[in-house]
Amino acid sequence: MSRRISSATPEEVLQAESDIRTRLEDREFNFVAMSAVSNVYRAGTAVRNHMERTVLADHELSWVAFTVLWVLWIWGAQETGHVAEEAGVTKGTLTGVIKTLQNQKLIRRTPHRDDKRRVSISLSAKGQRVISELFPAFNEHEVAAVSALTVNEQRELARLLRKVTHHISSVPTD
Repeated sequence: MSRRISSATPEEVLQAESDIRTRLEDREFNFVAMSAVSNVYRAGTAVRNHMERTVLADHELSWVAFTVLWVLWIWGAQETGHVAEEAGVTKGTLTGVIKTLQNQKLIRRTPHRDDKRRVSISLSAKGQRVISELFPAFNEHEVAAVSALTVNEQRELARLLRKVTHHISSVPTD
């Protein structure tokens, strides 16, 4: 019987991980690392899907669109390359998100005065209003997402994930 590694039931996930170890037992893989990375991915995906289905759906925003609004809200107008980096997407992906946000009248595009290839984006008045109203509900769902952990566990989780994020950027890609 197939077990769902993406199950929300901890027992099913543990059984699926056991199935994986059994299937790959004749090879020398690091199952602890495999489990850690796949659980980071699954947790991130579960939170993202939850946010998109709940708090972001009413505003017709994707996770990336919300992240773009949030970056602009916190740091103000930014060149698109920087926003793409902060949102964790390619410039090509950001182009489509910008188009959607412009159609919703949430952002403004401003061409660079000396280099037409460079563009900055900023929140419109409507974008300011939307992110200001939306973020408290978003944060409530962030709280709910980690409510199974103590505050100290939440701090430790954040610390460990920052450590992984920082380290992976220094790992050679070839």
